[in-house]
Amino acid sequence: MSVPGTISASGTMSVSGIDRILPRPMRAVLREGAFLLSSKTQVAADDALQPRADQFRQMLPAMMIGGGDANRIEMRIDGDLASLGDEGYRLEVTPQRVELTACSSRGILWGLVSLRQLLPTSLTSPASILCCTIEDKPRFDWRGLMLDCGRHFMPIEFIYKWIDLLAMHKMNVFHWHLTEDQGWRIEIKKYPKLTEVGAWRKDTLVGHALPFRDHYEYDGKPHGGFYTQDQVRSVVKYAADRNVTIVPEIEMPGHSQAAIAAYPELGNTGQQLDVWNHWGVTPNILNVEETTIRFYQDVLTEIMELFPSPFIHIGGDEAPKEQWKASPRAQARMKELGLHEEDQLQSWFIRRMDEFLTSNGRRLVGWDEILEGGLAPGATVMSWRGEEGGIAAARSGHDVVMAPQKRVYFDHYQSEDQSREPFAIGGFNPIENVYAYEPVPEALNETEAKHVLGAQGQLWTEYMPNPSHVEYMAYPRACALAEVLWSPKQQRPFDSFRPRLALHLERLKAAGVNYRPLEM
Repeated sequence: MSVPGTISASGTMSVSGIDRILPRPMRAVLREGAFLLSSKTQVAADDALQPRADQFRQMLPAMMIGGGDANRIEMRIDGDLASLGDEGYRLEVTPQRVELTACSSRGILWGLVSLRQLLPTSLTSPASILCCTIEDKPRFDWRGLMLDCGRHFMPIEFIYKWIDLLAMHKMNVFHWHLTEDQGWRIEIKKYPKLTEVGAWRKDTLVGHALPFRDHYEYDGKPHGGFYTQDQVRSVVKYAADRNVTIVPEIEMPGHSQAAIAAYPELGNTGQQLDVWNHWGVTPNILNVEETTIRFYQDVLTEIMELFPSPFIHIGGDEAPKEQWKASPRAQARMKELGLHEEDQLQSWFIRRMDEFLTSNGRRLVGWDEILEGGLAPGATVMSWRGEEGGIAAARSGHDVVMAPQKRVYFDHYQSEDQSREPFAIGGFNPIENVYAYEPVPEALNETEAKHVLGAQGQLWTEYMPNPSHVEYMAYPRACALAEVLWSPKQQRPFDSFRPRLALHLERLKAAGVNYRPLEM
């Protein structure tokens, strides 16, 4: 039997102020009365939590928080809440006091996000918060969105906004795709040509890269850009202040034509290549010389200096092996290593990077093609071609991040009537499909399932040339994924999510997000 105002096991929830929270809390009980937030409300916090108190003040208009003593919002660390984990929190609202407790500053921030959502989107003083008790924690540790800045460069201002939106949804991983065939987007001091040459392409393909097209049209407009190391440091700090870890991706050995254009000795043909202006999969991949291994380890050294993330993504997907098959040097390397097929050569390449990252206290993560030819010992698999790669990795004791394209690729269309939508790569992935996703495959037993760290949505930007288009494709589908990854599985009926999402879209509107309307 459910208590009125409580989320029940069936997922139903009474219509109340706690319906405003997205993603839905683990436990929430509505009480009698309300807390009035006004200029007389005092915010009290320990010295260590003053940055969090400041963040809460920044969420509100200046006149909403003062220094009076009419009522109080208190924040404190409580070691007795360890059962809620590093990101969990407890929120108690009474008429005279709001008490927010957690066992870490990370949990305090997520509690403040919920507290802000309990208030009206447009604030006037005073504003009421219905009395309630909330105990909350995330279901998964990895709750992420990937943004591809290789195909289309995104301005630095948008990167900050992207992080703000992640934090608004209690998502904690920003997978930053920084290198591609079509552009190298991060400054590397030791190899300046990566950005001097590799960050710029002469023009861009118009339309799909379909093999049966008679001819291809290009827009004739140069495109490019990159992030300086100083910009990256600022972004990393900004994200950390908002509980967001940035996982950088440096693609290898495929999707590397921009790097080969900058340094032709990295390739297999010796030819001078252009930064690619086409979409799809290019045959040009890295060679397997020791000099190339050292080059990319030098790159990763600078990447590790910039990004404190325990995970570094090295790509590993869509690497055609034709050039290795035709290369006497690659074939000699295979013979030297006792390898019998080119997939094993890629596995050797990835293993070298795995050993290097491990020796520096980091963990390698790559797309599920890194399984082919044998998985590097410390590797974490990001399963995108369905769930089979993730299942295989988990069964062999490797950690997994689920990213299957049919469920969490947000570059796919949101309507079957494509004429009503912005141009996209194809496919159909409506919000209902995203919300119904279960990241832990039924094929895994309880022990194997513990290797599923979580999941993330993907925004590949071949057909998203600007931030407005990215936002339209990401939201509100990212809202659905946020609840999938945070909220208990049994508390997620879509018929309950939709009305709460309609309210949440008002927050996105206030934040200036170009989200796709629910009714189209």
